[in-house]
Amino acid sequence: MHGTRPSTRYHLALLCLASCALLATAAGCSHTSSSAPSGPAADLSEELTTGGGPFIGESSAANLDAAGYVQHEYVAAGTAVSYRATEPLTADGRWSFAEDGSAPYRTRILVRRPADVSRFSGTVVVEWLNVSGGLDGNPDWTSLAAEITRRGHAWVGVSAQLIGVAGGPVLVIAPGAEGIAGKGLIGLNPARYASLAHPGDGFSFDIYTQISRALRAETDALGGAAATRVIAAGESQSAVALTTYYNGVQPRTGAFDGFFVHSRASVGLPLVEPGKYADLAGGFATTNTILRTDLDAPAIELQAEGDVTSVLNSVAVRQPDTDVFRLWEVAGTAHADRFILGPLADSTPCITPVNAAPLHVVAKAALRRLDGWIRDGAAPPEAARLATTGTPPEIVRDADGIAEGGIRIPPVDVPVDVLSGVPGPNPDLFCILLGSTTPLSDARLAELYASPADYLQRYDAATDAAIDAGFVLEEDRATLRAHADPSRIPG
Repeated sequence: MHGTRPSTRYHLALLCLASCALLATAAGCSHTSSSAPSGPAADLSEELTTGGGPFIGESSAANLDAAGYVQHEYVAAGTAVSYRATEPLTADGRWSFAEDGSAPYRTRILVRRPADVSRFSGTVVVEWLNVSGGLDGNPDWTSLAAEITRRGHAWVGVSAQLIGVAGGPVLVIAPGAEGIAGKGLIGLNPARYASLAHPGDGFSFDIYTQISRALRAETDALGGAAATRVIAAGESQSAVALTTYYNGVQPRTGAFDGFFVHSRASVGLPLVEPGKYADLAGGFATTNTILRTDLDAPAIELQAEGDVTSVLNSVAVRQPDTDVFRLWEVAGTAHADRFILGPLADSTPCITPVNAAPLHVVAKAALRRLDGWIRDGAAPPEAARLATTGTPPEIVRDADGIAEGGIRIPPVDVPVDVLSGVPGPNPDLFCILLGSTTPLSDARLAELYASPADYLQRYDAATDAAIDAGFVLEEDRATLRAHADPSRIPG
């Protein structure tokens, strides 16, 4: 974090939840927009430079210099519209919205881009910052940073929601974050952010649209460059917001070329009146919805094992893969994990160690495949769903408690620990979202592996299989190898 470093529980709260369209193109056709979508664009001409550095909730400060990247912060300003549903919101996601009110706005964007503009790939990942803990957090940057920087993409974090800018009631009050959570940017650093003004979450969707449009023109925010491809990204509550955006707003605007929907729940973010906060908890009482299937912009939905049958209940909205949709469910993973928490992972109140599965390697592959899908129509691989049984559905597990089905990664398929979306005994919502890591006994490891060399051979073979299947990138082979632990194997 720049400015104020979050406590462990504050960072967890950032990630938690209280829990006219084109026909889809045929496979093999490019999804790149032939021209920039028309409509009002945000004014990004004002850079924020006073009052110290930018505020962003992340477990470790980004090492941008090492990646050859720079960071700048800008005001995004304009007049946005809100929306109302013209028909009941149905489970097929084919929602019809109409413009409702209008209001001026001044929010902020945080930009991370190559210092050398000639390295810019033309792709911008626009993350709807997560406000579940009462402050802007960037979990998708954390998961995707290595892929973004090695490919030369730009990343833009958008303070899309009211609470992130002006503060307000917090979904989860995190112990250790008293005096911070719920203040918003203005309360945290008035010297830098006092000029910002947000008209309410009903306007968030159009604010997000207008920022996307602005990035398609040559702008100082991108070092004088313009975006060729703009990808919407969001995790957790922000993925819930993207569900509403994809189903109701994207058909009107065509503002984004693709969608990276990470750990969504079964519902969309509610539309609200001016000046109001979206009631995320109340949204769970609304209609479960899939992502509509009649748009041109492709979407990858990435779900951790812990998202499928726990509080997010994504199993209720599973849908088949299509020419514009892929669902990737990853066995042995949790909504938030050791990688997301970074140095804070050992300070949680969860009794059982938090999940250590590297979901981020699959997230990076998903972004690579989505970017390629948009560029040249090369569809990502289809993935098996996690195995479920019963009513309500539960994950099918093997004798060790490891989930069956789904995307398989080596630390899960060649285990020394049981990596699971199931949490330990602490019923705290933080811990429910963090899953668990439970060591296998020496006796069980001796049953599984003849020797450390046998373990490594099988682990490397599993890595090859994940890379060959397209769910892990060759560039992340070493990252996966670092999760191998032959020292645990008897003999």
